[in-house]
Amino acid sequence: VGHCHPDVVKAAHEQNQLLNTNSRYLHDNLVDYAERLSKTLPEKLCIFYFLNSGSEANDLALRLARQYTEHQDVIVLDHAYHGHLTSLIDISPYKFRNLEGQKDWVHVAPVPDTYRGLYREDHEDSATAYADEVRNIIEHAHTRGRKIAAFFAESLPSVGGQIIPPAGYFQKVAQHVHKAGGVFIADEIQVGFGRVGKHFWAFQLQGEDFTPDIVTMGKPIGNGHPLACVATTKEIAEAFAATGVEYFNTFGGNPVSCAIGLAVLDVIEKEHLQAHASEVGNFLMKLLKEQQIKHPIIGDVRGCGLFIGVDLIKDQAE
Repeated sequence: VGHCHPDVVKAAHEQNQLLNTNSRYLHDNLVDYAERLSKTLPEKLCIFYFLNSGSEANDLALRLARQYTEHQDVIVLDHAYHGHLTSLIDISPYKFRNLEGQKDWVHVAPVPDTYRGLYREDHEDSATAYADEVRNIIEHAHTRGRKIAAFFAESLPSVGGQIIPPAGYFQKVAQHVHKAGGVFIADEIQVGFGRVGKHFWAFQLQGEDFTPDIVTMGKPIGNGHPLACVATTKEIAEAFAATGVEYFNTFGGNPVSCAIGLAVLDVIEKEHLQAHASEVGNFLMKLLKEQQIKHPIIGDVRGCGLFIGVDLIKDQAE
């Protein structure tokens, strides 16, 4: 919402003068913020955990998935990056390939890239073809006695090259993953909060018939303040709570953080930032496409709202 936005600064300052304590103490800000966030999400995503960073959120999502499914393995997209904790480096091909390599519980699916990927724009049904790759991974894992806990993906792969997955891909993947007893985790840390313009969440680009089992949030959520969130279903949260090991975070979702989170949502709404993302994004895409005509080095211009990629190439044919 912009550097040092006065509304966000004011909310932080006012709450800082009153009370800042850990989230074991009841405070209206936590409940008010959870309620506000819930209005932006599909109804079944109704339980919220507040944390300090996107990495913390993705690590908790992993724990939730494993506790709920009682499985261990994770399917991720190639080139993905999900955070800097050890657990997340392990599911980030972008990182682990330069470090200790791929763990036996991690399975890498091809990124659903219709420009450079396995199945391109000329494919009759790239969504199904890419989803079938996930199904094949699951079947192969089962032959080795492995069990899938989660399919973990950014709703729009960002580090992987600003990829826009073909419509229907997530629905088809979710079918295969659910059949295997796993859950679908949508990482909205870079792409959520209206950035895509058309929708508040990037996973909604796939259509109204798709809802992830877990959604993780970070980065824009606090406009630079350390705040993050995991939203999930009642069933998953109950399985997690059943262990008796409650989730607790000293600073995650404290009253100041939640006041800031509320202020950020207010600004997004008041300043029509979702419409702004669409308008400015469309304008930028138009200008970039004009450059594409002039410069053969620009192979592809793609995007949605203010999530835009320019693909630079050496050879148009190849």
